[in-house]
Amino acid sequence: MTTSLAQRPVAAEPRARRYGALRLPLLAAGTAAAVLATVGAVDPNQPGHYPTCPFLAVTGYWCPGCGSLRALHALAHGDVATAVARNPLTVLATVGLLVAYVVWVRRLWQGRPRSWVAPAWLLYGLLALVLVFWVVRNLPGMTWLSPV
Repeated sequence: MTTSLAQRPVAAEPRARRYGALRLPLLAAGTAAAVLATVGAVDPNQPGHYPTCPFLAVTGYWCPGCGSLRALHALAHGDVATAVARNPLTVLATVGLLVAYVVWVRRLWQGRPRSWVAPAWLLYGLLALVLVFWVVRNLPGMTWLSPV
């Protein structure tokens, strides 16, 4: 026997809305877990598993993303020191994305609207950080930032 919407208990509706609001974050978490499981299982340190960085292949210089797969592989195995050695920017970005994810899920669970949008200065600052990292890791004497 089905019940109409009018006959449902009032307390169940907010809970159902909460769970419904978490569909997109759960999809994002599932996708991230699948990617991390793949990178954790298929070692990027072994040649032939992943394509070479096109920027590195053409120019011979490291791009900001070079070493990211190896850093994520190390993180998947709990080796934070190796992850930082492969690409410190990836480790920082991973921490930032985890914090943003928790804030997103918490906001949706509580049923609050988005109250904050990243200001332009923050976005430009992140872009500047990536560009500075890109240049600095290719300077002579900065081999500690290279992903090898």
